[in-house]
Amino acid sequence: MTDGIIWLAAPRCIAFGGYRVMMARGLSPEEFADRLAAAVDGAERVAVAVGQHTGDTLLELMEDTYGDAFEGIGLRLGRTGDWSYAVAYGGWQGEFGPLEPVSRGGAHVFLLEYEEENGKPVPPQFAHAHDGRPMSACNLHLDASWGYRGVEGDPVTAARLQESLTAAGLPAPERDSREVHRIALGVVERFFGLSLPRDPVVNGTLPAVLLEPA
Repeated sequence: MTDGIIWLAAPRCIAFGGYRVMMARGLSPEEFADRLAAAVDGAERVAVAVGQHTGDTLLELMEDTYGDAFEGIGLRLGRTGDWSYAVAYGGWQGEFGPLEPVSRGGAHVFLLEYEEENGKPVPPQFAHAHDGRPMSACNLHLDASWGYRGVEGDPVTAARLQESLTAAGLPAPERDSREVHRIALGVVERFFGLSLPRDPVVNGTLPAVLLEPA
């Protein structure tokens, strides 16, 4: 894993609408997909394999399947080192429940999310859960908005991450929001050793699933 995660701050880095990227240590991509399907709110979902896809071809498949890609949720899955990752497509915004159940059984699970086209606007979000427990979570503008007052979670982990973000000069309301996004992602990247391989995600073909009603 060498690409880091700072590249996620670029405009429309993965797809129109923003990004929802999840990474897990201790789960295979297939098990990760099954747990993410179960984490969708509402009716029970299952992960249905639909073959190998680029981001564009998965969205085309979802358009053909649902009439509008934003009427469904798809995931492209990958693995690098001992990390699995899942990148969401379609109408994922606001559809997933808590991260903690996905991390049961000792897994470390990380979430990076940004609703880029939301007009409110919603700041980028970060969360980390381990073994069913919330470890750290914040919005990456580090302000007291959208339900957060700085970094929340496990007292030790959250406090250490807060210290690292503060040392990087955050929060910084006077700076451009895109710059703040990049700085915060860089801190999270270094603190947890996170990285998402850009070329397979942006240009490559990966196994994909649709999260369908059971």
